[in-house]
Amino acid sequence: MKVAAIQMVSGISLDANLSEALRLLRQAAQCGAELAVLPEYFCFMGHQDEDKLLIAETPGLGKVQDFLSDAARDLKLWIVGGTLPMATDDPTHAANASLAYSPKGQCASRYDKIHLFRYDNGRERYDEAAVLVAGETPTTFALDDRDGQHWRVGQSVCYDLRFAELYRRLAADVLLVPSAFTHTTGQAHWEVLLRARAIENQAYVIASAQGGLHENGRRTWGHSMVIDPWGEVMALQAEGPGVVLAELDLERLQRVREQLPSLQHRRL
Repeated sequence: MKVAAIQMVSGISLDANLSEALRLLRQAAQCGAELAVLPEYFCFMGHQDEDKLLIAETPGLGKVQDFLSDAARDLKLWIVGGTLPMATDDPTHAANASLAYSPKGQCASRYDKIHLFRYDNGRERYDEAAVLVAGETPTTFALDDRDGQHWRVGQSVCYDLRFAELYRRLAADVLLVPSAFTHTTGQAHWEVLLRARAIENQAYVIASAQGGLHENGRRTWGHSMVIDPWGEVMALQAEGPGVVLAELDLERLQRVREQLPSLQHRRL
């Protein structure tokens, strides 16, 4: 199964971001991708955290959801919409939701980011809990590729990457990590954490990231990549918008799990 990790440098215009996402999704489809994963907040990165509340959507109703559904159906591929803000009962807080759409344009899965990022080194400060509500449910969905092979796909988002126990719960063949890692933390930890999650879970990892200097002044690390179950980086793009393509091989995954059956050896 050919997959695409899509890297963007999203700005403050929802329409411009959706237009850019469609351009990259079309490129992925033209290259034969069956699954394309957009980065966290592919649709919008505002001047301040509260701005995302202005575009929060309700399930089944909204411009971004319509875009994802139409694109999946028109391009005939699975699309995971990075994340977008979804409304909650509290108007001052949204959920950071990752929605998966089938080639029929149907929403097949929704995962709300469980772990909310907080960081303060005296120069940079982030606190997602100020405007976001944490999700509670580890989420997977089933995907049958064009060859009829069955894949279990586990969803996560950005800061989740630091919590290995989540990925154990997912027990998936493919792990998705749409992200907007800061340049500071990404430079230090991004690749090593992604490769560790691939190795310890003997799973493919598709990590689609924001990568560059954004209109709001924020700088993200990028380095979108696809990693195989042995921890090898199959494809990577360091910075700027682009499409990272790789071919996932279910037999390769099964061989790794048979030759080194560490998942069967767990005792805790």
